Amino acid sequence: MNKNITVLGIETSCDETSAAVYHTEKGLLSNTIFSQIALHQLYGGVVPEIASRSQLEKITPLVATALENAQSTLQNIDVIAVTNKPGLPGSLLVGINFAKMIAWATNKKIIGVNHLEGHIFSAFLEHQNIPFPHLCLTASGGHTALYLVHDFGNFELIGQTMDDAAGEAFDKIAKIIELPYPGGPIIEKLAAHVDNHDFFSYPRGDHRSLQFSFSGLKTAILYDLVKRGAYDLHTKKLLCHDEELKNKVASSLQVCIGDIFTQKIKLALKNNPQMAALTFVGGVACNRYLKKRLANLCLQHKLSFFNPSAQYCTDNGAMIAFVGHYLAQQGKFSNWSLDIFE
Repeated sequence: MNKNITVLGIETSCDETSAAVYHTEKGLLSNTIFSQIALHQLYGGVVPEIASRSQLEKITPLVATALENAQSTLQNIDVIAVTNKPGLPGSLLVGINFAKMIAWATNKKIIGVNHLEGHIFSAFLEHQNIPFPHLCLTASGGHTALYLVHDFGNFELIGQTMDDAAGEAFDKIAKIIELPYPGGPIIEKLAAHVDNHDFFSYPRGDHRSLQFSFSGLKTAILYDLVKRGAYDLHTKKLLCHDEELKNKVASSLQVCIGDIFTQKIKLALKNNPQMAALTFVGGVACNRYLKKRLANLCLQHKLSFFNPSAQYCTDNGAMIAFVGHYLAQQGKFSNWSLDIFE
């Protein structure tokens, strides 16, 4: 492998379709994303079959656009990196089969990339000076976890959700109070109307553990609404459409999640005082209130804080290309038997 490596990254783990090109010296050359939010809004969440069908339609033109925007061709690509886990099986198959096809046809090396590893190192796309070791909080609709990150490709899981993820909690509560999908951005907006105040003191979980749990939080909010006469369990309908109540629920939920995040991070830092920084990544890391909470926490603990811009928080090919690049430098290539979930 040449010293300078050009990697094509492909991401199709859930509902986004994305491709990107990354170069050793020039960095990220392109990143194209097709979001399916409009396709799934009618159903209040991601429909796996719709997701994979859309990815089948979009992946060829998206890869072509990524190469064009990078002023490159497949002939200039050295390695093709593709997400092979975790994710929706049908969606993963679209990406991995496409990647294997073009790698075989053009005689390129291929690397399977763990989607979560992509998120863990996504902040490096814009911040090359992140020190090791550092703590990483990943939060999205499918995953919430804490990692100790020692080096590129060397990280340790120290805490994760035992049930729902933080993003899933946002979406489920949004659905209960009849807000559109995805719920996170709408809840953030409503919470700002009441200055991100905690009105209802929802449960924060076990502050002595690094494990997350958001299922109980969702249930507590549901039954609190029932107790207030605002929700009917039998019809599963919201009975009170008072906008002020929705604002207060959104605000209390967001503050609660912020408290849970800070509790876990404080405990992780107590157990691992050698950490030099915190990165906050994943779709939930787009939330400005939560970013501010974690940035202030880092300031108090004299830690550096790093957070990707929105386009690199959601699922994207750039983070897959970046991880594929350092794996290629380490000589960690996949073979032609590469499959999903390996």
